[in-house]
Amino acid sequence: MNLENYNKDQKTIDLMKANLVAIKYLIFFAIIFTVPYYLIWGNNLSESFYKGANPFLKMFFPLIAFIIGIVIHELVHGIFFAKYATKGFKSVKFGVLWKMLTPYAHCKEPLQIKHYIIALLAPLVLVGILPAILGIVLGNPGLLLFGIIFSGSAAGDIMIYNLIKKENPEDYVQDHPSEAGYYIFRKKLQHHADL
Repeated sequence: MNLENYNKDQKTIDLMKANLVAIKYLIFFAIIFTVPYYLIWGNNLSESFYKGANPFLKMFFPLIAFIIGIVIHELVHGIFFAKYATKGFKSVKFGVLWKMLTPYAHCKEPLQIKHYIIALLAPLVLVGILPAILGIVLGNPGLLLFGIIFSGSAAGDIMIYNLIKKENPEDYVQDHPSEAGYYIFRKKLQHHADL
């Protein structure tokens, strides 16, 4: 892909700040999902969704669910990156930023901003909001909690979306290879010589 007619600009977010913002989002999502749950189902939040399970499972289930949720979150990013990348999954890399213990899915090629936004927000919707809504509809406190946690854990994605949403959706963006952020490629304005 030829990006010679584009100006390149780097944008990153501070992961320490993202973790603090995640707490605010967690509180926000907890309120907007727990209130309708409580109004429909009353206070059955304390009722265990794995009643009768053995104590070992009760102890480790939240951790297992959290790890599975993280894997699914990054996999959803990867699937949508691959959908829009010209080389598909060959352009997608999964890993962990060990200094911040932050897992990531990285797209190695530039995508149009409109496609990047879909890939960016897909885990928030599919792994966060959807399970929380299902939890409300089904009266399932486990799904509700899972949805709240994974809506809140999309804080970094939401922060990046807030940076990128004002850009031209037809321009290109590429994931930063080692930071939480991206390179943006804005089309250069064409100067026409006067006749």
